[in-house]
Amino acid sequence: MTQTLTPAASPESPPTKPAKPPKSREGSLRPPRWLYAVMAAGLVLVVIPFVWMVISSFKPEAEVRSVPPTWWPETVTTENYQQLFTQLDFPRFFMNSAIVAVVTAAGNMVFCSMLGYALAKLQFPGKRVVFGLVLGTLMIPGVVTFIPLFVLATNIGLANSLPGMILPFLAGPFGVFLMRQYILSLPDELIQAARVDGASELRIFFSVIMPLCGPAIATLGVLTFLTSWNNFLWPLVIATDESTYTLPVALALYAVGQNATKYGLLLAGSVVVVVPVLVVFLVLQRRIMQGIAMTGIK
Repeated sequence: MTQTLTPAASPESPPTKPAKPPKSREGSLRPPRWLYAVMAAGLVLVVIPFVWMVISSFKPEAEVRSVPPTWWPETVTTENYQQLFTQLDFPRFFMNSAIVAVVTAAGNMVFCSMLGYALAKLQFPGKRVVFGLVLGTLMIPGVVTFIPLFVLATNIGLANSLPGMILPFLAGPFGVFLMRQYILSLPDELIQAARVDGASELRIFFSVIMPLCGPAIATLGVLTFLTSWNNFLWPLVIATDESTYTLPVALALYAVGQNATKYGLLLAGSVVVVVPVLVVFLVLQRRIMQGIAMTGIK
């Protein structure tokens, strides 16, 4: 009977080290812990002023002015909100702000998408020049155009009116650039197939392009709504009568007096101004994140 002899291991050979498990792709891409700490600190710095604003809106005027300032109110009161809703014509000012913000946002979503589609997918003479003008307009501060806009609005009879607040901002260069970058990422085959089926460019825009631009349109709508809702300088310049005041203008004129500023009333009004923007953002936050993530792929 033959036996198979296994050679004994040499005592001089070094012991073999166990192989290290390969690092997972998730572990290699995970950011360091200190980055989480920095982001948490930044979040706290951003949130603290808003929390203090909400808490201080329930303080009496004397406590708001106290030095050093207090964090929690010693006496909780709703007097600031009572003044806001009783002394001011709040429904009118709120409605004016809502009309201006909603119409301006809707106009930007339609007209900026149209121009963005033309610059992204259509071929026409002067296309590069038009896009260069859009980029150049982004570099011009808005305050520079206030005097020409005011003179133009006055000459055509739009001073002291809601259309005078809306028309100059129905299409902005940032919205055009945002929509162009997003529409560039859409496949050309969809547009070519629609043209083969005999669809006009207007039909292609509303039936093919617009349904695919939901995230970018939601992002543009919220950003435009936020800017228009909080706009103070242009409504202050163009509005000369209380009937056309928006909420920020009314708060500034009524809360800032000749002798003293009513800081409690300003804080309560700021809370009311912020609430609609937060509601719109919370409703459309998923679309906004998709639009920010996908814009600029091409």
